[in-house]
Amino acid sequence: MNNTQKIARLNPKNVPAPVGNYSHVTIIPKNSNLYTFSGQIGIDNNGSIPSSMNEQVTYTFLNIGQLLDSQNLSSDDVIKVNIWATEEIDWNFLNAKWEELFGKIYPSMTIAYVKGLGLEELKIEIEIWAAQQ
Repeated sequence: MNNTQKIARLNPKNVPAPVGNYSHVTIIPKNSNLYTFSGQIGIDNNGSIPSSMNEQVTYTFLNIGQLLDSQNLSSDDVIKVNIWATEEIDWNFLNAKWEELFGKIYPSMTIAYVKGLGLEELKIEIEIWAAQQ
């Protein structure tokens, strides 16, 4: 790749197709700035954490969008997403929020169900990585 190329997302033919809205491979152009972000949670600007998973998903994606905006990044710059959840995710709901943010340009993604997160009331935490030329 040369320095003017954009982030590339691939799903090699010799690997089983993704089981969700993500890409198996993300290639970052040389000399890109790499951004790592702390995991975002479903908290509003007043510090309140709603009790329902879907409300937490809504705020988490809102917070991710605001975080990207704060660094003059867009969802196209996101290269990796890690999702941790303490209870079953409503995939129809999460996928709708996912597509609002990412459209059809899917970053690489990992999802794990865990016993707990940093605060007892948290049901989901999403971490992103981004790169930009």
